[in-house]
Order: sequence, then C-alpha cells, then structure tokens
Amino acid sequence: MVDVFTEININRPVSQVSEYAADPDHAPEWYVNIHSAEWITPKPLKVGSQIAFKAKFLGRELAYVYEIIEFIPGSKLVMKTANGPFPMETIYTWHAIDQNHTRMTLRNKGNPSGFSRMFSPFMSSIMKRANMKDLKKIKDMLEK
Repeated sequence: MVDVFTEININRPVSQVSEYAADPDHAPEWYVNIHSAEWITPKPLKVGSQIAFKAKFLGRELAYVYEIIEFIPGSKLVMKTANGPFPMETIYTWHAIDQNHTRMTLRNKGNPSGFSRMFSPFMSSIMKRANMKDLKKIKDMLEK
C-alpha cells in the first residue's frame, strides 16, 4: 500500500487555489507528469464526473480514468481511478490560513500492481518527490 501526503502554503485566497486546482483542464499545467486531461462526462465537475488522463511516470506512458467520488467546492476533492495500471485515490484539500493564504494538501493512496509492483518499495518516496514538485509548481503559478 502506498500512502503519500504532501502539503504547501500558497499566498492566494482559498477560492482561487481550489477553483484552479480542482479544474482537470489545468492538471497538465501544474502536474509535471500529466500530459493531457480529457473529459469523458460533460462539464461541470461533480460527483460521478470522469476524466481521462495521460501521464508519464517512472519512464512509462500511462493512461487512466479518474472518477470524482467526493467534491466539496473550496474544501475537498476526491478522485479514484475507474481504470488504469495503478489503482489510486487522490485527495485534495484546501484550508484558509487567513483571507489571502491557503494550505493545500495532496494525498495519494493505492496498491501498486503489474509493472508498478516492482517499484513498490520505492514508490512512496518517488511519489512524494513528484507531488512536492507539483505543489511547488502550482504555488509558483498562482503567486505570479
């Protein structure tokens, strides 16, 4: 089981951070490894929405579909792979530190299978580094 938790403080209001981060169309902009996001279900984002992502991780091309299983705008987003090589749940939360500062958390939980199982002993540290890069990138983008 992989369970990786990362967080960062962003100098922007919670509404701005959460609206940007929760929009799958923005994922390729701030996730280093995600190359595309394509809506399978109609917009807007809601419980049951499905988005197909293409990414590169550990040198391999990955294609997977996330389904939104919980969405509280401005507070929490939970997505789970509906299919793909690595069963995964991704959780974002946003908490207002004050009026202009937000703490964003990113948590990934899952059970590596197939190819990913070989890297299982190292998966948590690899994912934690990747998640921190992503959070630093979204922070830099939103604070400009």
